[in-house]
Amino acid sequence: MVHVSRRTVLTSALTAGAAALVPRDARAAVPAATPPPILRSHDPVELRWLDRDSPAALAGGTTWGVPWPRGAFAPDQQFSLSTGAGEAVPVQTWPTAWWPDGSVKWTAHAVSEDAPRAETYRLGAGRPATGAHAIAVRESAGEITVDTGVVQVAFARHGNQVVRSVRRGGTVLAHSGRLVVSRQDKPDTDDPQAIRFESFTGSVSSVVVEQSGPVRAVVRVEGKHRKGSREWLPFVLRFSLFAGSDGIRVVHTFMFDGDEERDFINGIGVRFTVPMRGELYDRHVRFAGTDGGVLSEAVRGITGLRRDPGAAVRQAQVAGTALPDPATWDQRVTSRLHWIPAFGDYSLSQLTAQGFEIRKRTGKGHSWLRVDDGERAAGLGYVGTPSGGLAFGMRNFWQLHPTELEITGAATEEAEATVWLWSPRAGAMDLRFYHDGMGQDTYPEQLDALEITYEDYEPGFGTPYGVARTSELMFWALGATPTAERFTELAAANSAPPLIVSSPEHNHEAGVFGSWSPVDRSTPARATIEDRLDAIHSYHQDQVDQRSWYGFWDYGDVMHTYDVDRHQWRYDVGGYAWDNSELSTDLWLWYHYLRTGDAAAFRLAEAMTRHTGEVDVYHLGVWKGLGTRHAVMHWGDSAKQVRISNANYRRFYYFLTGDERTGDLLHELVDSDRTYLVLNATRKIDGSTRPYDPDPTALPFGTTTDWGAVAGAWLTEWERNGDPAARERLLASARSIAALPNGWVQGGTTYDLTTARFSSGPDKTVSIGSLSSVFGLIEVMTELLDLVDEPEIEAKWVEFCRLYNATAAEQQAVTGASWGSLNLRQAYSRATAYAAVRLDDDRLADRAWQELRTGHAGYPDRHDWGTRRIEPPRVLRPVDEADFSTNASAQYGLAAIQCLSLIGSRLG
Repeated sequence: MVHVSRRTVLTSALTAGAAALVPRDARAAVPAATPPPILRSHDPVELRWLDRDSPAALAGGTTWGVPWPRGAFAPDQQFSLSTGAGEAVPVQTWPTAWWPDGSVKWTAHAVSEDAPRAETYRLGAGRPATGAHAIAVRESAGEITVDTGVVQVAFARHGNQVVRSVRRGGTVLAHSGRLVVSRQDKPDTDDPQAIRFESFTGSVSSVVVEQSGPVRAVVRVEGKHRKGSREWLPFVLRFSLFAGSDGIRVVHTFMFDGDEERDFINGIGVRFTVPMRGELYDRHVRFAGTDGGVLSEAVRGITGLRRDPGAAVRQAQVAGTALPDPATWDQRVTSRLHWIPAFGDYSLSQLTAQGFEIRKRTGKGHSWLRVDDGERAAGLGYVGTPSGGLAFGMRNFWQLHPTELEITGAATEEAEATVWLWSPRAGAMDLRFYHDGMGQDTYPEQLDALEITYEDYEPGFGTPYGVARTSELMFWALGATPTAERFTELAAANSAPPLIVSSPEHNHEAGVFGSWSPVDRSTPARATIEDRLDAIHSYHQDQVDQRSWYGFWDYGDVMHTYDVDRHQWRYDVGGYAWDNSELSTDLWLWYHYLRTGDAAAFRLAEAMTRHTGEVDVYHLGVWKGLGTRHAVMHWGDSAKQVRISNANYRRFYYFLTGDERTGDLLHELVDSDRTYLVLNATRKIDGSTRPYDPDPTALPFGTTTDWGAVAGAWLTEWERNGDPAARERLLASARSIAALPNGWVQGGTTYDLTTARFSSGPDKTVSIGSLSSVFGLIEVMTELLDLVDEPEIEAKWVEFCRLYNATAAEQQAVTGASWGSLNLRQAYSRATAYAAVRLDDDRLADRAWQELRTGHAGYPDRHDWGTRRIEPPRVLRPVDEADFSTNASAQYGLAAIQCLSLIGSRLG
């Protein structure tokens, strides 16, 4: 039971800080400081597509980020884009971060599907080109309309319709875009005698234009799902539209705020009504299958009949073009058209990662016919006529199963096209905890159980209340039924939206994200480490598919520890199951991408960010801002921690893509130090069962794992928005830690929430754990000290980095005590390397390499870096296994990457 005192509530309100009082959009326009009088500028940067080849289609357009060295450009610098051949490309630019001197650190850019396409581009200072089309936004009391020059989309400011209409050339191709949810009060699996069902529709409460062109417009819509007096499942939608494009990209987020014991969601989706013009034989349905496959059908088919209407007629229907006048057909067909069934309902359901099925029927009240099936659908459908229609789809369609694309009523005047994020054909979503507690009613019992399953259970803590899920959807308002070839191109853009990127070399030269460097195989010793980095990354990447780590709530995460006896990851063993960012898996994956520029590496890290930032974190309720420790269920463990909600893990994706939803997540964490007012993180250690009523001026907020996570949020907020409150809290807290007798290892510290300062007694004491710096503290300190001139902070931090793997005598000489038998010494080799560079000490550099090679609690040089194939019947299907754990891989990866960057010259 969580007890919140009146004092906690009042203090929480008073200490929200300036960041919570300034509107987000207002802060976004404020640079961090006054730009320096002299700027160095920068040569144009070469850009390429993430997947190398120029794509045939875009998801409406694309948005990406580019870093710049300190002092290169002012925040208001204009940028121009051209193809590698020199053709001008219209581009929209906005800054997303600033250096402390006020120069721009990161810019985001957008181009449209309509823009010239090439394999490479050049981005540099200059006036952007003007395109044939420009975004126009019109606002009125009742709606907001975005005109791309090709389509016009009207958004309702209030009510149950999110999108009132989508027009093209004056014709409404879709309307009444809305959110739909259904629930049941009992699960299907408990053999209930009676189940009560309810349907809800999204109700809009807020519509805001976040960008208004000239190339890209963004409209944010917020609300809740409503039926009668009940409102629940808050949602945030972002619609992105691009000049000259008929594509509409939607980022859909909902938060679960129901009761998992009685709210079982059996369907959640986005639905549009599509007017059906023309004869039934001119109404077309398309579904994308696997590997470019397309199902092409008509509502009333005229192929395969006993009588032949004629080759031209048949070919036109297959191609999706208007059929010739029926008077020109074989009249034995024309006179009998009314006897041909019209199939108005279609469904493509992907209920597992391994299979989809397509079915159709003539209408409600009649049976479904099986059409076809396959393995992994691309997640795009279409319904319309030769005069236009709607393509609708979902990214990661099979990965986020159970999903569905549904068309109903295509044989009537209006069809409905629905993207089901959770298919009604699947069992209802069951978010209940997976066991009954097994008698773990007291802290001693829970701690005893922790010793056997590594699960930190506590009644009432395994709740999903407040977790979220984000999905990416695409809609195209097409002027005609697409050819099979064009539909395949759109399906590819829907499945893997093309992204423009800058090279690892440029990103490194810009000086962002701390200590890393591009892949370098210039010596045998370097090549050996590069091979090992590739081996562990490839293994974990391959395990996602081999172990089928997919599903609505699971995709993006990986497992924690392997069970060699079962040849299976420990998916059902307490704290050994889902990883939930333990020991910075997210960081490792992002640094691997930064170094390699590899598309598969990017998408692995991207999926993890989408998952861990939403599912593993609370966005509502008393634990808002906290994440959940590794567990069988992503929200199941009772350890709710800022080290998991950690902004350090999300910022890569935000800056590399400009993704606004990730920006929301980063902003949510600015005040996450306030969570220590509501949850006693040490309750099982001190045995406290009394109501938690902490002193806001003396909170048990740690200087390492806790502070490092929140420091990342403050740093990002300062960089992104020039927020003086975030900067002050970041520096005040860091200065206060450095002023402690033993800095980051001082024992008996407390934290003053109002001033963001730590304090302790005057005497030197030591309190240090092996997990202290493996949740992003080393990385955030590296970035912070690159930004500010703070000699006292640097000296104390370097002292910590030097001493962690030092001898007991060295530790005692400085801090008055030995630090004990510390774990994860290989992981901390990167701390030794950092100290070596800051102190210009070659002996420390050599020690760091020896620490990495020895591999304490990690992978020593003699480790087996290979994999073994395990075949049936020993396992269910062929799989690879290796002597790797996710935690060890993440920490080896980070240590090796940073040692190569910092002290590569000392590698023997």
